[in-house]
Amino acid sequence: MLNDITPHLYSLMSARYSCRAYSPTPVDDDTLKAVLDMARIAPSACNRQPWMFLIADGDDERRAVEASYSREWIGTAPHFIIALADHSRSWHRPSDGKDHADVDVAIAVEHLCLAATALDLATCWVCNFDTVTIRSAFNIPEHLEPIAIIPIGYPAAESKVPAKNRKSLDEIVRKGKF
Repeated sequence: MLNDITPHLYSLMSARYSCRAYSPTPVDDDTLKAVLDMARIAPSACNRQPWMFLIADGDDERRAVEASYSREWIGTAPHFIIALADHSRSWHRPSDGKDHADVDVAIAVEHLCLAATALDLATCWVCNFDTVTIRSAFNIPEHLEPIAIIPIGYPAAESKVPAKNRKSLDEIVRKGKF
């Protein structure tokens, strides 16, 4: 199988997990910029790059993020990256008008998460948050939609990559017609 040929990439993808316990040690600005630069180079439909990333790590910003998501663990992350979609810049599929901003932002965020993993950082996708609270707390313009909050930091000592229950290829792949 190809995972034997590309062990580093396969290992990196296997090591990425949804961390829910972070060390209080802050991540230096250069490392955060490196992670965001990996998100910047992600592909997007027609290269529209309909995304913005907002770093939230000040005291007021942290409180706003914590208020938008009612799980206690989120407050352990030293930084948050709020991924925003710019629907005014996104490509829309001509046949049905589908807006690809969510798809493009998801690709960029996963680039970000993999880059963080490569730098021994941990992340978690948080999509179940109060967008009104986030929009208000960060003065987000109407043309930008908050898509996800990504807590980012060094994993706490007790944080471990959990066993992953993934479907087999036979369950998710079909060749030809159904």
